[in-house]
Amino acid sequence: MTESLRWGILGTGWIAELFVSDILASGFTVAAVGSRTQESADEFASRFGIAAAHGSYDDLVADPGVDIVYVATPHPMHAENTTLALQAGKHVLVEKPFTLNAAEAQRVVDLAAEKELVVLEAMWTRWLPHMVRLREIIAAGTIGDVRTVIADHNQKLPSDPKHRINNPELGGGALLDLGIYPVSFAWGVLGEPDVVQAISSPTATGVDRQTAILLGYAGGQQAVLHTALDTLGPNTASVIGTAGWIAIKDTFYAPTSFTVFDSEGTVVEQYDTPVAERGMQFQAWEAERLVAAGHAAGDILPPGETVAIMRTLDEVRRQIGLSYPTE
Repeated sequence: MTESLRWGILGTGWIAELFVSDILASGFTVAAVGSRTQESADEFASRFGIAAAHGSYDDLVADPGVDIVYVATPHPMHAENTTLALQAGKHVLVEKPFTLNAAEAQRVVDLAAEKELVVLEAMWTRWLPHMVRLREIIAAGTIGDVRTVIADHNQKLPSDPKHRINNPELGGGALLDLGIYPVSFAWGVLGEPDVVQAISSPTATGVDRQTAILLGYAGGQQAVLHTALDTLGPNTASVIGTAGWIAIKDTFYAPTSFTVFDSEGTVVEQYDTPVAERGMQFQAWEAERLVAAGHAAGDILPPGETVAIMRTLDEVRRQIGLSYPTE
């Protein structure tokens, strides 16, 4: 790891807890936390041993002891919160999905470029060791030419209409909260699709309950993706090529194992390397690496790709009729 930056945590919810637990265990420096209330900030700071607790997001980003901000609020607030941090001169790691739509994403990316600051989508899966090895295997031609990506992310989440996953005001629905994982995975393997097709079934609150997505490519490749918020599924993924395939066990987007088969079905590699903590520290290392190197973008998930992924999600939402009142 490079010389540690001083992290500020914007938001005190569940995902912030997971992130802070991982990075503290990995030796990062968390200097401050900010919440909409002083009470919440104080409680979070006390629990994790954080020195500074701010009762507003403005105070957090203004803290001179903070170099980089992790935005952990619900995604309808990501653009506003990230803009706040960038305007204050802070680098930003922002939870996925990056924003609510591609237009917001582009504005954020443009601002970061103007300010010469790093802004990185916290799609933590991209930097996990098993995904690093998977990219190496594909690049080496071990499974030949990739033809198909198959991935699902299905969870049985609370049915309460007021819960954020069911609430249109909070960007609810399976697609942006869960479907972002298989969509980003397909993008990481196959790149930008030429064709997007989607069908969906809504909840009573009007967000997508389950959505199936087909991505098509000029070279004939295809991605078959599925997401749902009220049925737990296998949450596995496969990459199929002309000379074999890779089968990623559950949960594909978290630290896990995979098996590489040749075209006869013979195992040629079994990958199973334990990862400390949940694995969210790898994205923080990437953010710190970019800052230390003076780079605005890395090779794994540059800001331009994040914006383009949001365009794919926008097209899915257009096809299934999913819109949000905050847009």
